[in-house]
Amino acid sequence: MSRIVVVGAGLGGLAAALRLQGAGHEVTVVEQREKPGGRAYQLTDQGYTWDMGPSLITMPWVLEDTFAAGGLDLRSEVVLRELDPLYRIFWAGEERHFDFVPDRDRLRAEVARFSEKDAARLDDFLAALKPIYEEGIVAAGRRPFLSFADFAKLTPSMVRLGAVLPLSRFVARFFEHERVREAFSFHSLFIGGDPYRVPAIYGALVYLQVLDGGWYTEGGVYSLVEAMARTLDVRCGEGVAAIEQSGGRVTGVRLTGGGRIAADVVVSNADVLRAHELLGRRAPLRKLVPTMSAFLLYLGTDRTFDKLLHHTLLVGGGYRDFIRQVTRGDGVPETYSTYVHAPSRTEPAMAANGGDSIYALLPVPNLRGGGIDWAREADGLRDAVVEDFETTFGLTGLDAAVTVEHRMTPHDFQTELGAMHGNAFAVEPTLHQSAYFRQPNRDRRVRGMYYVGGGTHPGAGIPGVLLSAEVTANLVLADVGGRAAVPA
Repeated sequence: MSRIVVVGAGLGGLAAALRLQGAGHEVTVVEQREKPGGRAYQLTDQGYTWDMGPSLITMPWVLEDTFAAGGLDLRSEVVLRELDPLYRIFWAGEERHFDFVPDRDRLRAEVARFSEKDAARLDDFLAALKPIYEEGIVAAGRRPFLSFADFAKLTPSMVRLGAVLPLSRFVARFFEHERVREAFSFHSLFIGGDPYRVPAIYGALVYLQVLDGGWYTEGGVYSLVEAMARTLDVRCGEGVAAIEQSGGRVTGVRLTGGGRIAADVVVSNADVLRAHELLGRRAPLRKLVPTMSAFLLYLGTDRTFDKLLHHTLLVGGGYRDFIRQVTRGDGVPETYSTYVHAPSRTEPAMAANGGDSIYALLPVPNLRGGGIDWAREADGLRDAVVEDFETTFGLTGLDAAVTVEHRMTPHDFQTELGAMHGNAFAVEPTLHQSAYFRQPNRDRRVRGMYYVGGGTHPGAGIPGVLLSAEVTANLVLADVGGRAAVPA
């Protein structure tokens, strides 16, 4: 039995800890914040509850596998509800909306409202995504890419399937209508990727939603955090000052309070760009580019807004320019495309007074360019976004209905989460930062050092970080022994 320390109690760190503890190892999780969760934190105030990060659950079988590896039954721990539709998309100045539904025939009917010709291509589109999902997400996402040879073996099939094309170009092969193209390509934006630049492998995010649906857990995503942490030794309020090493291998972690925990293995769930600083490095071996950040509003209202579903996308004008601005610019965006989560639509107890607990996410540039003074700009941006909701998308009276309010800016991502440059989704999921070119799950220089989470292979999002935990845990178990969960 090895002594293992997991740095960070985000979903990836908790999942890795569950797997390693389930395999018979002594595992301690250290977390600098007052409770576990990482980017999947929770905020409560005056009867309102908000998930502060990820909010849509897909690929529920990955959760089931994770819980089972730790000796838990997912369905006994949390209550899962399937969402139908998964989300609704509104476009500024247009009456029509698009409902993404898990049923293929109904989804085809939604496409037909925009283009009968595009509706006739839906099956072809999904058929093209199926092998990309199976080979590029499920199979490749469950094995490590420790050498370039591993990556080279995957490349020919991904080229043949069109998975290395830009996502927007892949989607355009099947659909002509601009709104249909946007509806089937925006998904990468919410794991930090520009759909006009990321590879089409991320189109599989559409396929998996049709295949397995979209889900919600009562109490929000944070109920998963609580269930995973319940059987683990999670020490909150314990920041890590350094990961110690000697003779080319880890020996433990030094805490910010002055204490030390000895370890044979350290698994870092910290932001990958920060993790190298804990090892005493200035940067990873290969420079990695972080994603854009986000401006988040958490609004508690004294009434509901019927236009909002559980998940709603409000797409403003100049969509492509907006994406370019937030991913490669350094100023406040001039138009707004916003994701809105209103869980009280499914679970009224998430909001007080019969109202809504609204979580609004606006992608914004990270702090690398230094072009935004958030202390000065945050109030004005908040007012502009709320006004946009009211005047552009018909949420009349929203501002007057707000009784409780919180926000999060890129500076908060940097200070509260240790996210380099205030990134919101770790490392950009571009072709040159995927698989072998992403942060490896096992350190290439220090024995006993491993990584897990959105910045490692295979990537961000709840399924991505849980799959990274499987990959990382199996590498640890292959190196030090234990009862590994063998990928199917």
